[in-house]
Amino acid sequence: MKYLIIGAGGTGGCIGAYMTEAGKDVTMIARGAHLAAIQAEGLHMETTRKGNYTVKPVNACDMEHYEEHPDIIFVCVKGYSLDETVPFIRRVAKPETVVIPILNIYGTGGRLQEQLPELLVTDGCIYIAGEIKEPGRLWQNGDIFRVVFGVRDPSEYREVLAEVKKDLEDGGITAVLSDHIRRDALQKFSYVSPAAACGQYYDAMAGDMQKPGEIRDTFAALIHEIDVLADAMGIHFEVDIIQTNLDILDSLTPEASTSMQRDVKKGKASEMDGLIFEVVRMGQQYGVDLPVYKKIARKLREDILQGR
Repeated sequence: MKYLIIGAGGTGGCIGAYMTEAGKDVTMIARGAHLAAIQAEGLHMETTRKGNYTVKPVNACDMEHYEEHPDIIFVCVKGYSLDETVPFIRRVAKPETVVIPILNIYGTGGRLQEQLPELLVTDGCIYIAGEIKEPGRLWQNGDIFRVVFGVRDPSEYREVLAEVKKDLEDGGITAVLSDHIRRDALQKFSYVSPAAACGQYYDAMAGDMQKPGEIRDTFAALIHEIDVLADAMGIHFEVDIIQTNLDILDSLTPEASTSMQRDVKKGKASEMDGLIFEVVRMGQQYGVDLPVYKKIARKLREDILQGR
């Protein structure tokens, strides 16, 4: 199958690198200096999982120069860049193309489906600690690399999704074809949202959150509030969500941080609205009090207003 991956950062770049290594037909969409470096020298991978190596050649181009018609499109951009992918997807997709969003923001698939009613858009999420270290070079931190995806409505299931699962696994990626993607995507969100909120509030990295004390307790309290919110949404996790997420946190190297924190530090656009402020809005929507989220959101709004 022909794969298109929109975004070649810590999510899309790692998926693309692993699948390219496995001999899959993959093209990654990138831009600027990152694209130029990939085209010239391949994609350099620095990992704690497989060591350091280079994937070359790599198929990569920008949106303007991509002229193929893929079977599968992975959308691996930040939430604030999602809308700009829609016209491009419309241009290159075939009627049978399946779109698989892999974003941090909960509910992305449903929102994207409304904009692309002619295509099948699933939901999806990823467990990985990865980032662009410099143009053409990705840093993958830790052993975890799991992609979870699936249709929200069982009647929309297509056999091609099982092929996608196999192709991911051929690349050494743990792939889960979910039969309850709303629950499984919210479970991932129950890690990344508290990690971003706690990390930004305390200016903390994984190592700070791994130590017993106030920061770790706040991280756990935020996870608990997502659990309460999930119950109000009619979604029930099958695991101890607090312990599961603490185990994920503890598997990271101490210097790991969330992409939202890194973007804020660089003065770039960030996913703060979708990862933190949206949770407060969801609490209001479902009639759930989320005091820790409210406290953190209040402080972060004050920081924004004061230019901090």
